[in-house]
Amino acid sequence: MIALSIAEIADIVGGRLSDITAEQAAATRVTGTVEFDSRQVTPGGLFLALPGARSDGHDHAAAAVEAGAVAVLAARPVGVPAIVVDPRPTDPPSSSGALEHDSDGSGAAVLAALARLARAVADDLVAAGLTIVGVTGSSGKTSTKDLLAAVLTPLGNVVAPPGSFNNELGHPWTVLRADRDTDYLVLELSARHPGNIAALAAIAPPTIGAVLNVGTAHLGEFGSRDAIAATKSELVQAVPPTGAVVLNVDDPAVAAMAERAAAKVVRVAQDPGDRQVDVWAEAVTLDELARPRFTLHTATEHIEVTLGVHGEHQVSNALTAAAVALQCGATLEQVATALAAAQPVSPRRMQVSTRTDGVTVINDAYNANPDSMRAGLKSLVWMAQAGPTRRRSWAVLGEMAELGDDAISEHDGIGRLAVRLDVSRLIVVGTGRTMSAMHHGAVMEGSWGAESTMVADADAALALLRAELHPGDVVLVKASNAAGLGALADALAADPEPGDAPR
Repeated sequence: MIALSIAEIADIVGGRLSDITAEQAAATRVTGTVEFDSRQVTPGGLFLALPGARSDGHDHAAAAVEAGAVAVLAARPVGVPAIVVDPRPTDPPSSSGALEHDSDGSGAAVLAALARLARAVADDLVAAGLTIVGVTGSSGKTSTKDLLAAVLTPLGNVVAPPGSFNNELGHPWTVLRADRDTDYLVLELSARHPGNIAALAAIAPPTIGAVLNVGTAHLGEFGSRDAIAATKSELVQAVPPTGAVVLNVDDPAVAAMAERAAAKVVRVAQDPGDRQVDVWAEAVTLDELARPRFTLHTATEHIEVTLGVHGEHQVSNALTAAAVALQCGATLEQVATALAAAQPVSPRRMQVSTRTDGVTVINDAYNANPDSMRAGLKSLVWMAQAGPTRRRSWAVLGEMAELGDDAISEHDGIGRLAVRLDVSRLIVVGTGRTMSAMHHGAVMEGSWGAESTMVADADAALALLRAELHPGDVVLVKASNAAGLGALADALAADPEPGDAPR
């Protein structure tokens, strides 16, 4: 963050000083990072006192100051130097999952103050030349964010969020990572309700906005795909006429957003057909680990690209990243080189590793919705069948959360798809109605019996895998993060323990 005095921050957020004099606040500057975890506080930092599932950040304020924070942003006095913002009716409640334990509105007050601080810093940095890139979509946001960081790095200093820091806490937290040396700020915007993306875009108005797709993630919250599309288009509408909007026109709902854009529209497509497209792919092929290779085209030139990430669905993500980089002044050669070198950065998202016994593990356990689940299964089957010898494929699948009334039918459909794609074994993790529907769909789709197995939890799934995996098998682990399959995937990716060697 750019250095600001405690007094300046108090003025920006509309807070009052507590346990510090006005003279001390004017003389003391925040020169470190802004943190909501007291264990991550750095010298000269600012600590955010937020309510959590197990403890209230206000109770850790003193420890944060002891660790080096010069002040705390809080909703009440905490006995150490603080900027206090009182809860008020105008502060919006947390609506995208950042705070689940905010009974008294203190968390909303601190988040609203954080947003005001981030907006002030963003405005200052944009005036000095910072380019802000925002990306949204029902799936692929985090992977694309990582690719964007890779293709923009040759052009200057880049700040991008670690993992999926994409809500009203992680978004401004990422903005405040930028400073006077930052050239590009890449932001991921998510939503659970209409208006969420508009609110995030207001914190850091994007110079370039990119929309990947409109799927069924969070359908239970939105109620319809049209409502999801309208919310994603809030990013398009936030980009000023001087900026640019990158749209994946392979998705008709995204293509239609061009009508809402005041900015220049850049269209990308994996299958351009007879449409007007500015950046597109041709002759897409996959290697044995499902890493795509294709010809990247613009209106005037083309180049061969080999991606370092896995899955054919990454082609659209790469096209979006390429289009953004080209808008920022990159050459096609710079883009191709950066895409080839880019590896998965955010954990548990299409991370592919091969153990010493030849078992390949696809760790995609951080998130899941019907679109990303289909893409993961297709990548699994490709890896199992693309080599000189056919390998057994295992799909270890957990629940896809927040699908509302479509949850049963969507889980049933994924079970049936596993059969149609000829997955060798399906392990359904969980015993609720949705997971029963997935198992039942698989059994009813084909002549499956033992090929589909329901287990109670991740421990049972891991035990089954350790007992039955063969050298050379390929395993996909995928679910929404709440299903808790990440630890299973991590354990599975580790080399087998002595005595646990597969048969």
